Amino acid sequence: MSNELTHFDTKGNAQMVDVTEKAVTQREAQASGTVTMQPETLALIAEGGHKKGDVLAVARIAGIQAAKKCSDLIPLCHPLMLSSVKVEFTLDHEANAVRILARCKLAGQTGVEMEALTAVSVAALTIYDMCKAVDKGMVVSDIKLLAKSGGRSGDWFAEESKA
Repeated sequence: MSNELTHFDTKGNAQMVDVTEKAVTQREAQASGTVTMQPETLALIAEGGHKKGDVLAVARIAGIQAAKKCSDLIPLCHPLMLSSVKVEFTLDHEANAVRILARCKLAGQTGVEMEALTAVSVAALTIYDMCKAVDKGMVVSDIKLLAKSGGRSGDWFAEESKA
């Protein structure tokens, strides 16, 4: 692993990494996160009884849109031609939580880790936004990269994802 931060030049100025010479390869990243809430809030989401509409459908679209707009939100990210963005939700009734999983893919010269992380983050924030009127105490947590593949650095898996 390199100890060099690639987003700074030799003078310490911020820079977008030059990927011109990198090979185009298949790249994929997976990220996850959690929104923990009151049991009543989770039940409202599960039953589709929220007055604003289908919370998870809106959060899914928000997550997909966020992945596509990642370079507009994170200053040094490259604009990418994503070939696939998937956002999935699991309702965890024991933990009173919505688990979020995002997968992003492309054939390109740079990875899609930030796009997957942004998809999860915005999907979680959308759940919070849509439900805050009934549960201001929701907690967005554990947003993390689970895995990435492709590129010169190869495959990487979070420790808990290796099982």
